[in-house]
Amino acid sequence: MIAVHTAIRKAVPKLTPEVMKGMGSPLIGYGKYRYKSASGREGEWFLIGLAAGKSYYSLHICAADKGGYLAEQNAAKLGKVKTGRSCINFKKLEDLELGAAMAVVKQAAKCGGLNAVK
Repeated sequence: MIAVHTAIRKAVPKLTPEVMKGMGSPLIGYGKYRYKSASGREGEWFLIGLAAGKSYYSLHICAADKGGYLAEQNAAKLGKVKTGRSCINFKKLEDLELGAAMAVVKQAAKCGGLNAVK
């Protein structure tokens, strides 16, 4: 987790890390943004998140572009991982293609957050 945290800090140094609650267990969120969902709910969320679960680590990429969710679009490049729309799950660092993951992190910082209020 330290290696991924260090890589995120290097890739997007302007995104401030903060310990947050939000996906079941505490995580490190990088960069906050304000969102408004289709249902009208508003709030603050993290752009990038890093968490340790019981059996895997999760890198959350809460960003999309015209092609869809960034994590989902780049799944084939990320190594031996499981991806969801905005989540990359891996069991050990060697399973994650760190360079490809940090390229997605940089792209997310440029795109901004999901449903971001401008």
